Amino acid sequence: MTTSHNQGLDDFLLDKKRVRSSFDLAADSYDKVAILQREIGHRMAQRMDLIRIEPQRILDAGAGTGSFCRLLSQRYPQSQVIALDISHAMLKIARQHAAAPATRRWLPFLRTKYFKQGYACGDIEQLPLIDNSVDLIFSNLTLQWCNDLEQVFAGFRRILRPNGLLMFSTFGPDTLMELRKCWSKIDHFTHINTFIDMHDIGDALMRHGFAEPVMDVERITLTYKDINTLMRDLKMLGAHNVTAGRRQTLTGKGRIKALGEAYEYYRNEGVLPASYEVVYGHAWAGTHRPHEHDSAHEARIPLSQLRNRSQQE
Repeated sequence: MTTSHNQGLDDFLLDKKRVRSSFDLAADSYDKVAILQREIGHRMAQRMDLIRIEPQRILDAGAGTGSFCRLLSQRYPQSQVIALDISHAMLKIARQHAAAPATRRWLPFLRTKYFKQGYACGDIEQLPLIDNSVDLIFSNLTLQWCNDLEQVFAGFRRILRPNGLLMFSTFGPDTLMELRKCWSKIDHFTHINTFIDMHDIGDALMRHGFAEPVMDVERITLTYKDINTLMRDLKMLGAHNVTAGRRQTLTGKGRIKALGEAYEYYRNEGVLPASYEVVYGHAWAGTHRPHEHDSAHEARIPLSQLRNRSQQE
């Protein structure tokens, strides 16, 4: 993780109340602009084609509006899928999108009566599920909204049954690097979340008892006609600046103008790029992993091999 000389690690701590509020406000507009989020989720789901698992209970950790709850239900029709999200409004949309209405029978593996079958409003840093209660955790682009990755992985490991599978995607350090660099020329406040390196994620998984993780990374670039369109899409996604080191007053028109002028440096062929470093990973709970198929079309590289390769380079 990198910070400027004026920024400390505490400046990047996320205000979870503001995270919840931002996604509540964005719930109605989210699906209109979440093209990248859906694409990444589908690419993660495609990786599951190579894995043999028959889960009885699945947790969609950070389910949002429920798109992948439906996909998981179709893929594993005999399983029970639980949508967990920090945003009440997102879960409301997910319930509306569900093929069948949610029942009101309380589930015995949930810790409180705030949760109904299929839906749990909560924070993945404080999972409301009991130990050994799920077989598969599917988490698409949620880890970057956590302050304590160690606590998240400890919770995931606690609720997974033996030989359960964790499948996730998140953003790496080069995400929105153009926007980050431009803001750094304007003021010393934090404007964008910090993102964790793939190798550090893998190390954290192993510290919490997951079998050797398999990780890979890809870079995706979205393009925009102007800075205002980019900032609007981030707002509609709920990706507000909720870091502790943010500016506590409204961002004035002058700073937005300066940001747009700085961003013009990156204009290429008439458009402005926004880079995303996407990290995919999966790991097994316990020491024995179910059989996995192999494929010539997908690189499956253990974390240790990646680390050795980076050291040689």
